[in-house]
Amino acid sequence: MGEMFCVKCKKKVTVEDSCVKRELTVKGRPILKAVCPVCSTRMTKFTK
Repeated sequence: MGEMFCVKCKKKVTVEDSCVKRELTVKGRPILKAVCPVCSTRMTKFTK
């Protein structure tokens, strides 16, 4: 489980690893994408 910040809820939400998708941006930066389990808003988080 990981924590991501939801902009709509304005708090950190724990997300299951099975819901998190690892992708790359257009410029090649790694990013995590998930859906907030509380309000169903898309969340993103940049990683190293």
